[in-house]
Amino acid sequence: MNVKKLFGALVAVCCTMVFSQAQEKTVTGNVVDQAGVPLPGVNIVVEGTTTGTQTDFDGNYSIVVAEGQALLFTYIGQKTERRVVGASNILNVQMLEDAETLDEVIVVGFGTQVKRKVTDNIAKIESEQIGGIATPSFQGALIGKAPGVQITQTNGKLDGGLNIVIRGLSSVTASQQPLFIIDGIEMNNNDISSTTAPTNPLLALNPNDIASIDILKDASAAAIFGAKGTNGVVLITTKRGSQGKSTVSVDMSTSYGQPSNKRDWLNSQDYITLLEEAEANSGFLASIGLTVDGLLQGFAGDQDFRDVDTDWQDFAFQDSYIQDVNVSVSGGNEKTQSFISGAYTDNEGIVRGNALQRYTVRANIDHKVNDWLSLGLNSSYASTIIDRIASDVSFLTPMQAIAQIPTSPAFLSDGEINGNTLYANFLLQDRNSFRTTKRRRLLGKVFAEIKFHEKLRWQTELGYDYLNQTVDRNTGRLAPFQSTNGQTFASDNGAEIISTNNYLTFDTTFGEASNFSFVLGNNYTRFKNRTTAVTGDGFPTDDFRSVASAAIISAGDGTFTNWAQLSYFARATYDYKGKYLFKASVRRDGSSRFGSENRYGYFPAASAGWIISQEDFLSGSQTLSYLKLRGSWGINGNTPIANFGSLGLFGGASYNGESALEFTQGENPDLKWEETEQINFGIDFGFLNNRISGEIDYYKKSTSDLLFNTRVPFEASLPSHVVLQNIGNLENEGVEFSLNTTNIQTQYLTWKTNFNIAFNKNQITNLPNGEDLITVRNILREGEPINSFFLIEYAGVNPDNGDALYVLNTENPDGTLNKNTTNDPTEAERIVAGNPNPDVIAGLSSNFNFKGIDFSFTFQGQWGGQRYNNAGRFQEAGLGNGLDNQDQIIFDRRWQNPGDITDVPQARLSVNNGHSESTRYMQDADFIRLRNVALGYSLPQNLLERIGMSRVRVYVSGLNLLTFTDYRGYDPESSDDSAISNTNSGTTFYSAPQPRVYTVGLNLAF
Repeated sequence: MNVKKLFGALVAVCCTMVFSQAQEKTVTGNVVDQAGVPLPGVNIVVEGTTTGTQTDFDGNYSIVVAEGQALLFTYIGQKTERRVVGASNILNVQMLEDAETLDEVIVVGFGTQVKRKVTDNIAKIESEQIGGIATPSFQGALIGKAPGVQITQTNGKLDGGLNIVIRGLSSVTASQQPLFIIDGIEMNNNDISSTTAPTNPLLALNPNDIASIDILKDASAAAIFGAKGTNGVVLITTKRGSQGKSTVSVDMSTSYGQPSNKRDWLNSQDYITLLEEAEANSGFLASIGLTVDGLLQGFAGDQDFRDVDTDWQDFAFQDSYIQDVNVSVSGGNEKTQSFISGAYTDNEGIVRGNALQRYTVRANIDHKVNDWLSLGLNSSYASTIIDRIASDVSFLTPMQAIAQIPTSPAFLSDGEINGNTLYANFLLQDRNSFRTTKRRRLLGKVFAEIKFHEKLRWQTELGYDYLNQTVDRNTGRLAPFQSTNGQTFASDNGAEIISTNNYLTFDTTFGEASNFSFVLGNNYTRFKNRTTAVTGDGFPTDDFRSVASAAIISAGDGTFTNWAQLSYFARATYDYKGKYLFKASVRRDGSSRFGSENRYGYFPAASAGWIISQEDFLSGSQTLSYLKLRGSWGINGNTPIANFGSLGLFGGASYNGESALEFTQGENPDLKWEETEQINFGIDFGFLNNRISGEIDYYKKSTSDLLFNTRVPFEASLPSHVVLQNIGNLENEGVEFSLNTTNIQTQYLTWKTNFNIAFNKNQITNLPNGEDLITVRNILREGEPINSFFLIEYAGVNPDNGDALYVLNTENPDGTLNKNTTNDPTEAERIVAGNPNPDVIAGLSSNFNFKGIDFSFTFQGQWGGQRYNNAGRFQEAGLGNGLDNQDQIIFDRRWQNPGDITDVPQARLSVNNGHSESTRYMQDADFIRLRNVALGYSLPQNLLERIGMSRVRVYVSGLNLLTFTDYRGYDPESSDDSAISNTNSGTTFYSAPQPRVYTVGLNLAF
């Protein structure tokens, strides 16, 4: 019986196959778009198979298919069409535009706009571009994604300061950072660090909560934010719930990190050789009755220095381990939608003693009360605990351990820490002290929308941002430089911003082709900041760490400050037939930080666009699918950093043990905002139905009324003989280019690429009285880029005697510079030798998807800027400026014999032969970096349905895997964390490199 059934089944299958083959036929047809224009390159696949074809240049196709089977037609920018093959051999298809692709929504100030109709320069980054991989911070995922936006972390410390520069630096003394708006609420991004090393103000943000980031770059886009928009505006929109089944997402990852670069320092044998040679060349030790052996043995503790070979770099660095867990729940019904998330990060940094823990929770709720009233809540709380280490300029920073002598052991024979090293052994600090910083941030808003009419609605928002930081620093009695029985420092810093936005939006269409939108509203913002700090000395034992246990309260401090701003704004947009576009806006700001004579500022802007591709003479083009010309003009402002910079101030003081008043600041009632006027001309283009698309922009930013502390006559009797005034101008001019391509688009394989590059030229055009302003090794000079390096010029080595040479650069009678050389650095004049600002920044990102496998990478690069290694005067001085361990390059390339051609002078112990500040220690900081790469696999849909999941993805990723550069330091991006002020930048000093991180992660959704 079973044999008969099996035979019958085989016969049925064979008959079916014969019947099917008999029904196969060739189907031909033509595919056109919504306007009837033939579409070349449309993918056509037999549903459920790998059989497929594409349309030719005229939109024609031919495919072998069985009657009853379905064909899938897919094309970029068009909705997917499904057609079942019938009796006919001809199947023509008209595809419809995919509105979601064509009408991408861009977030602008106090509203949204369809990208197609945007006349400004706005860079948009979706969550898909920053999701899917574990990143230490959200801004790290943005690097290389937006043209003209340079994002760097100060150095490799977990809490390192953040620098975001949009279209070049636009201020000298006021803020150089963009304005951050989260869900419509201004965010405090001021640094509140208790040390000279700033912290990242955006540490509290959970990258997984972000839905999109819109960067307003030109003046027309940012003018709606008035006196705060000069440096650009970053609009961050967090995720919200949507109607439908609730979705639970779980993202987990584990990461391992290490320094992205280690330098080559001398081992003990080479160090001894170099020291003996340097001593022979100078005779310094002999002159004070010492020998090389006696000197080195003094730092070797209870061991023979010739048996010691310590790699201090290995003690400064450590392996990094990171745990990330993120859970979110989203969903809702027609009345209420919600998004709730929680996340935990445990990150141990690559520098010893540096660690971070972060807890975040978020709740975004939208509720529709009735047809005319909607309410909502956006709220988040973050708690970040940071184990901080000393700043780069401190002897106690772990990174300064690389200066220690390699013949000096880190530990004695009995395992105790060696306390008799060249410089303080940071391991004693690591063991006997701590500096814990806790940051708590509450950020949120409540809002209501009243719909008076389908065309008219009112939105009111109340926002609150509270940032609190407490610092507990304890130094035990055995820590270096501790002269008392322990010291404890405690501080509390609380800053809050309360803001309200109220605005009316009117949208209407009149006639047959006119669309008009109008926004009118006001904003009120109030900022308060209160700080207290106290220091206690002397404790019974190191187990007592609170100030209450101190024998003496040795120091105390406290401040309170605030500012307020009231603003009114309006914006109107109009388009005719969807192709002639116009926009105008104005904002009036009144700020307590302005002088009494300039209390209010006006910031207008206008822009226009023309979508040429919609004209009749181009609408039938089969190659050009989109072309828009746009131009904009506007004025933005930048407010003073000082909250009371316009006022004459008195402060409390002590005089002979009695309380007193002292004059602390001169008055300037004319003080006002810095003003930046910017023009922008752009072209948006798309070819082959936008498979190739991009933007080209030219801009020029002119900033006037720069804020400077300018000198006043001695007779004015003002403190420090200076007063804050608006004097000075600078310019930024540049070109940006962005190109997006869909290289492959089939049923199973998609490959997309984005490339962007930006060129910027920065120049100071006017300074107070035309005089140079010099800060250490940076200079502000008319006609030169901001913060240019001002150094004597290194000329190499005299091959006859090994002397370091410098170019004189003194002025000849005819005004030219004397290019003769000298071995005396005091005879050489300083020149503008470079600047820390890159001329070119670029990014390249690519994404591949094939049958559940996804692969992506991002390269970033920059060219034209320099870095000054201030530690080079010790690390590369041939022991002429101390006994610091030397870079291997000094040993390999040093001058030794007459006739040697090299750039490294003869080693001379304790003799200045090349270690003066000069261009010798300035290097080009050009680089190309593989910023991130990720490889993932997602389970297929049919398997997910069986296990009740909507997504299961596993991935591996890497961060900072490769860096191509000629820069010899640790990292071409890293800077000294105490030298990133507006007028002192581009210097590195024992600064940690960025970490190289490897991650394994899992994304789940059900």
